[in-house]
Amino acid sequence: MKQEKLFKGFEYIILGFIGVLLFVLPIFYEYDSYSMDWDRVFNIWKAYIPFLLLFSLNHFVLLPYFFFRNKKIYFLIANLLLIIGLTVSTRFVFKDSGRPFTREQMEMPRRNRPPREGLPPHRMPDPRQRHPLPQQSPLRQLPPELGFVLLSILIIGFDTGLSLSVKWVASEQDRVNTEKEMVESQLAFLRNQVSPHFFMNTLNNIHSLMDIDTEEAKESIIRLSKLMRHLLYDSEVKEIPIEKEVQFVGNYIDLMKLRFSDKVKITFDISSELPNITIPPLLFTSYVENAFKHGISYQQESFIHIMFAFAEHELYFKVENSNPKSIQKEGPSGVGLVNSQKRLELLYGKNFELNISDIKESYTVELKIPV
Repeated sequence: MKQEKLFKGFEYIILGFIGVLLFVLPIFYEYDSYSMDWDRVFNIWKAYIPFLLLFSLNHFVLLPYFFFRNKKIYFLIANLLLIIGLTVSTRFVFKDSGRPFTREQMEMPRRNRPPREGLPPHRMPDPRQRHPLPQQSPLRQLPPELGFVLLSILIIGFDTGLSLSVKWVASEQDRVNTEKEMVESQLAFLRNQVSPHFFMNTLNNIHSLMDIDTEEAKESIIRLSKLMRHLLYDSEVKEIPIEKEVQFVGNYIDLMKLRFSDKVKITFDISSELPNITIPPLLFTSYVENAFKHGISYQQESFIHIMFAFAEHELYFKVENSNPKSIQKEGPSGVGLVNSQKRLELLYGKNFELNISDIKESYTVELKIPV
């Protein structure tokens, strides 16, 4: 509602500026070194009345009740009848006082004005030096009613185009906000539902580990608690320190290692020192989870390589996993990956790079974002 009022206010500012400009222009036009012909100014202002009435009816009645309710035929018919009615009415109104905007009315007031006293001789207008008025062009010889109709069509077209533009901008903003809310709700769903089987399997692995290595089981419980804390609390804010996000990925990897044997080679590399920056939470979760979901085979050797690198004002993330034939995948990118890309577009626009490579031997995701 606030954005709709903002766009509507912007529309009224434009219309108000045009109205003030039209009100002031006759004064500037009629003012010169001699005198001010207020009769001519009031005559021009009076000529604005039918156009103002036409604009008001089109903007406040015909557009909202016909055009924007998908009754465009009624909108055209109503405007046509309105133009015809105003044209006929204007003909009778100006029958005695003279029709507005004729060439004689534009020229005669200036020609009949007496020179101001005290004007230097070399600046005195010489009537003998006045050039005759040029012949009127065929366009000026058209009936005044036709000029009124053409100007009315221009006014209606301008008002309709402006209203359409404002409405389109507002609808686009609403669409972006709706899409953003959808992605954020999907993020909330992701936060609460990230691999339920992961937690179940991790708890089962910790339970089995307690009989083998009690200390390692305790450490795994601590990692799981940190991971859950990050999902439930840290991801509620818009941005978190990069250190927490990297630590979350590291805890996730350590817990996943409990499930696999030495045939699965998992590496986690941070090529440089973590900078003191903040980023949106859970940017890399879908890509890491996808690697463990589709890149691990219990029948053959497989690998997962995850890397973070930092350059000046840029973060580089890469995850590469094996592409075993024994795993039936739904496709190169699941729902989580599609939602992650939509979220990146909403957060960074075009200021990010996402490259996904799906070849026979490996599946690679490379992401660059500004920081």
